[in-house]
Amino acid sequence: MVQVHVSDVPIADEAAAVQLIVDAYYGHQAEWIAFTPEQLGDEFFELRTGRAGAITQKFVSYRMGLAVVGDIADRVAASKPLADWVRESNRGRNLLFARDLDELEELLQHRQ
Repeated sequence: MVQVHVSDVPIADEAAAVQLIVDAYYGHQAEWIAFTPEQLGDEFFELRTGRAGAITQKFVSYRMGLAVVGDIADRVAASKPLADWVRESNRGRNLLFARDLDELEELLQHRQ
């Protein structure tokens, strides 16, 4: 079973992302960290800002999965690039978007 750490801390910037990755790995032996959309902030979902790419790259570099758990349907409906990114990410290995923790668990089971 994949170990997921559900963060109670928002990601303020890339340095905070690295610290959360280290804490989750060494403190919880986690392979994935789950965040709510609110913890990631609006800028994360505005792809043109580059924030999502920079944060996601930190997770890829440190071989830690990043899961966004919560309802982002309105954001996805309002942005074709975001909709495309969510769809492609859910086919990949490093970033997943799920409505809730049950859906995340199901997505992770299909990757094993």
